[in-house]
Amino acid sequence: MNAEQAVLDFFAKEENFPLALIAAEHLDGIRLQHNNRFWNALRVRLDELLAHHAPPWRSELTEDRNSADTLVGLHLEPHAAQRTFLRPFMEQQLMGDSYRIYYGMMWNTAPEPAQKTLPAVETLRAQLSDAGYKQNDSFLAWQWAPWYPRRKDFLLRFSTQQEELMNAAMQPWQTLLQEHGEQLRAANLALNDVPRSVAISLDQLRSKPKT
Repeated sequence: MNAEQAVLDFFAKEENFPLALIAAEHLDGIRLQHNNRFWNALRVRLDELLAHHAPPWRSELTEDRNSADTLVGLHLEPHAAQRTFLRPFMEQQLMGDSYRIYYGMMWNTAPEPAQKTLPAVETLRAQLSDAGYKQNDSFLAWQWAPWYPRRKDFLLRFSTQQEELMNAAMQPWQTLLQEHGEQLRAANLALNDVPRSVAISLDQLRSKPKT
């Protein structure tokens, strides 16, 4: 019997149930800490990319609105103020009993119909669709990543092969900013020229991706 199975058998015994609950709560906290560390580490790498290419963006951590001190992703904010714009993002979404990471281009606020059909926006949408991204009302384009950031395999990889994992997690950002960055800039310039009458908060926008 290996050590892992011995521990599982120990906690499976009825008399050890109180200890199992204490251990489970403690381990949930450790998972959260490592999850937060992942997003902070990824932000450092993203800031290096932004500094190297000097785009009009700064990174922002995305926090869970319903849970204090819980990070759930990263998104970009433009240096210059703009009422309505598209921005790259990466977040984790609760799917059943586990979180999964997804990424793409999202609206900062609900766009008006005329903004959604601007030629520059439609061109960006078509580019991302051709690249395999999905779409819905809140996201111009989104795609699942293969990572479940609270699962054992991900956390072990982050602990033992962090550099390799960070390189993989940066690939979507590099694609969004380098391959689609020029068209994103054109779309946001076009959006900046369109009058805006109604603004809806970002909290109202974010919704569960539809498969």
